[in-house]
Amino acid sequence: MNLTLKIWRQKDAQSQGKMETYNVNDISEHMSFLEMLDVLNEQLIAAGDEPVAFDHDCREGICGMCSLYINGEAHGPDRAITTCQLHMRMFNDGDTIYIEPFRAKAFPIIKDLVVDRSAFDRIQHAGGYISVNTSGNTQDANALPISKHAADEAMDAATCIGCGACVATCKNSSAMLFVGAKVSQYALLPQGQVEAADRVQNMVAQMDLEGFGNCTNTGACEVECPKGISLDNIARMNRELIKASLKG
Repeated sequence: MNLTLKIWRQKDAQSQGKMETYNVNDISEHMSFLEMLDVLNEQLIAAGDEPVAFDHDCREGICGMCSLYINGEAHGPDRAITTCQLHMRMFNDGDTIYIEPFRAKAFPIIKDLVVDRSAFDRIQHAGGYISVNTSGNTQDANALPISKHAADEAMDAATCIGCGACVATCKNSSAMLFVGAKVSQYALLPQGQVEAADRVQNMVAQMDLEGFGNCTNTGACEVECPKGISLDNIARMNRELIKASLKG
């Protein structure tokens, strides 16, 4: 198929960016979206032009780095997939595709389609961990009774890959789905109870400090999340925060 690409180009965070138009031909419907961008970059390099910078790593839907805003949707028109899992069969011959970086104040652009998502790392550092007993008398994890329901919900929350689609989709650039998932994966398990109050207070405080907005209650984040993280995690985070605040 032959496609017209409208791609955001920006030299660095201080420069003014703009949409540039490119044409790519003979694109197979079996290619992934990132493979199509590889073809474009090979074409640009051969012509002596600057290739388009975009983030990627595993290309298996695990790392969350391939975060692109495609035709007005985080990760593109498919559902429950990352950009690297998006295939060109979702598009038609002659289509014009708009490709932009995830846009949020807390995700400053580094170059072209690459954004700095280290704000997520700082939120994790603020409380996304548990105490580890190194005395030599550590209790065997298999000896801790955990209900099947709690274990399943914790695992569902832990599948969040921190791609930032929730932030890019929310009109307030809220990170509450991400933080809710990271709080929930510990709040549901006995191992996470030691730091429970400090964890939620510190992570929410860091989220606000990074400049993320508040939840809009529209549910768009859950729809666009490639791992289907539930809005229930936001409710759980709010409950944990209220409990921590009451404890003082």
